[in-house]
Amino acid sequence: MNILNIGSDRTTYHVEIFHSPLFEAALGIAAATYDQIHPTLEQPATYWQQLLNELHPDVFLEVAYAKQHNTWKTLLHLLHQHPFAELTSFLSFVAQLTPEELRYLALPFLGDELQNSRKEAARGSEADALLLQGACRSHLFFPAYIAHITSVDPEELRQHLLLLMEGWYHAHIKPREEELIRILERDCAHKKAMQDKLSAEAFVEWATNGSYPPEPTITRVLLIPHAIYRPWTIHANAEATKIFYYPVADESMHDTIDPYRPPQSFVQALKVLGDEHRLRLVKMLAEREMSLQEMTEVLGGAKSTVHHHLSLLRSAHLVDSAGNKYRLKRGALGKIPILWEQFLGCVSDEQG
Repeated sequence: MNILNIGSDRTTYHVEIFHSPLFEAALGIAAATYDQIHPTLEQPATYWQQLLNELHPDVFLEVAYAKQHNTWKTLLHLLHQHPFAELTSFLSFVAQLTPEELRYLALPFLGDELQNSRKEAARGSEADALLLQGACRSHLFFPAYIAHITSVDPEELRQHLLLLMEGWYHAHIKPREEELIRILERDCAHKKAMQDKLSAEAFVEWATNGSYPPEPTITRVLLIPHAIYRPWTIHANAEATKIFYYPVADESMHDTIDPYRPPQSFVQALKVLGDEHRLRLVKMLAEREMSLQEMTEVLGGAKSTVHHHLSLLRSAHLVDSAGNKYRLKRGALGKIPILWEQFLGCVSDEQG
C-alpha cells in the first residue's frame, strides 16, 4: 500500500519540574485526611494520627473541614497560579483574590469546552454548577466538591484555606523545612540531569514510573516532587497542562547512603504481595485483563474489598488500568528478583 502523509509530525509535550515545600503541606493534608489510603503509604497509620494529634485545636477543626469537603484540592489549584516559594506570598495571594476569582480557581478544570460553565458557576449560576457536576459524575469526589465550592460563602472558604495552610505548615513543615527543601532539591537536580538524555515521553515514564502518551490538548507536563505521599504518583489536570505529583527517589530522601536500607519500592512490592487475596488477583490478571466486576464475580465478596486490594497493587506499580480493565504489569513483577540481587549484592552460594 502506498501512503502519502500530508499531515503534521506527531507532536509531544515539553516537561517542566518545580518544587516547593508548600506542595508538601497541601499533599500532607490530602494524605492525612484520606484514611483508606493509609495502608498503601510509606508511613504507618499511627504516623498520620500523630500528625493530627499535634495540631492546635483550631487547625484540627480546619483539617476536619478539609476531610469533609476535600479542600486540600483547592490549595493545590491555588498553588499552581504562581511559583510560590514561601508561605507568606501564598497567603497574601489567597487573601487578595476576589470572591469570584477564588471560586473560579477552586473549581477543577474539566476541559476547554466547559470553561465558560466554570466561569458562570463561579459567578453563581446554579445551572452551570449542576452541569459541571454532571460532567464528572463518575469521579470519586468531584461532584460533591463542586457542589460545596459553588454553595459555600467565599469568605468562609477563604478563611478556612488561610487557617488550614498556615496552621499545617507551621506544625509540620516549618520544623523540618530545611531538610525537606534539601530532599526536593536533590531529586529535582537528579531528574534534570537526566532530562536532556531522554525524550519527553521517556523522561516522564522514568521519573513517574508510569507512561503518559501525548494528548492533543496537552502541550506541557509539570512534574512536582513530593516525599509525604510516597509511593504514589498523583495525576491532575490544568489548562493545556498535565500535572504529576511524583514520589522522590529513595536516594533523594537521605543526606547519606545507608547500604542496608532497602529501596522503598522494593519494600512496598513485598508488603503488597504478602497477602493471599492479592496474590489471587495477580494470578487472575496474569491470565488476562479483567474488570473490577469480573474479578469480584470470581472472588466473591464485596466489590469495595476487591477495589481496595487492587489499589494496593497499583500503589506498588504492579497493576495498572485502561478504561475499566485492569492488567498486570509483568515487567514490574519481573524486576523483583533483580531488586533482590541489587539489595543483597554478591552473596556466595556457601552463605545461602
